[in-house]
Amino acid sequence: MSLNHRYDFVLLFDVKDGNPNGDPDAGNLPRMDAETGHGLVTDVSLKRKVRNYVALAKNYDRPHDIYVRERAVLGRSHVEAFETLGISLGTEARVAISSSDAESLNELGLVEGLTIEEDDDKFELVIAGDVDKKSAQNWIKEVKPAAKLKKLLTDALKQSKGRKPTQVESDGGRKWLCDNFFDIRTFGAVLSLKSAPNCGQVRGPVQLTFGRSVDPIIASEHSITRMAVATEAEAEKQSGDNRTMGRKHTVPYGLYRAHGFVSAFLANQTGFSDSDLELFFKSLEDMFEHDRSAARGQMATRALLVFEHATPLGNAHAHALFDRINVHRKPGIEVARDFNDYEVSINEGDFPAGVKLIRRLG
Repeated sequence: MSLNHRYDFVLLFDVKDGNPNGDPDAGNLPRMDAETGHGLVTDVSLKRKVRNYVALAKNYDRPHDIYVRERAVLGRSHVEAFETLGISLGTEARVAISSSDAESLNELGLVEGLTIEEDDDKFELVIAGDVDKKSAQNWIKEVKPAAKLKKLLTDALKQSKGRKPTQVESDGGRKWLCDNFFDIRTFGAVLSLKSAPNCGQVRGPVQLTFGRSVDPIIASEHSITRMAVATEAEAEKQSGDNRTMGRKHTVPYGLYRAHGFVSAFLANQTGFSDSDLELFFKSLEDMFEHDRSAARGQMATRALLVFEHATPLGNAHAHALFDRINVHRKPGIEVARDFNDYEVSINEGDFPAGVKLIRRLG
């Protein structure tokens, strides 16, 4: 069932003695606003945790599969969509080869889109119509086959002819992807890949801002020691002492605030339903419970405050609703080191007509 309400929400989460979102361009230091010193957590980081929670809760089962998952090849999902819909993406090429050539090609480890079929001791090299020819050509350069095999592969690739899907077919592929992948119909995705059937673009109904710490943070740096080395050369260099030194960055404590928005109109376009919304809010509440690591041992969602509008268009401006929620240190607390050092106050006086506050957490 599609949504009939607009939603805006405030998410509060904290970290203690951990790194909530390291910056790989800055030696994995906690992300920080250079001018104010406030800590930052990207929207991409939060979405990653939502995806991971949904994957755990639903085990990648359709219609709650995850499109952007670790080590995924995104184009494979596009190909699956068109194959399931019975849409041809091109004409495959078949080349008769000898048994010795088949054995040699199998030893190379064929790239995706190239297969060898056997029938009554007769072998064929099959090039799929939708093969990524550029990837296949790069693979040929990498494996450096014998001249005979290289010519065989190159000529076979030339015989394969792909075709671009029509607009109607692309729309069908996009709908199939929305129907089967939770993160596409939630956050949207750019589905116009060069190496896969073009499915256009999906604007997701759910959007998140960066998380920003309520107070400036201090990034602490720690020296760490591993009582082992990785190679014999390192052991010889240290005369058997076998120690490896490293650095680790943490935030002693930080309370972060992020804002989110749910559009009923975009939800109707992607098929994002009331049950999807419930799963999304549940993931925000519990995502840190399943994201423990040495760098993020103590992170938790502290509050999820949702403004539900009576209409799809909404009954008040989001910023005006967010301004009603104030998070500040309690009197006498100079340096916060725990969530209990903060106070969350909500101005519920003269509340806008048609807006309801739902305290999901906190």
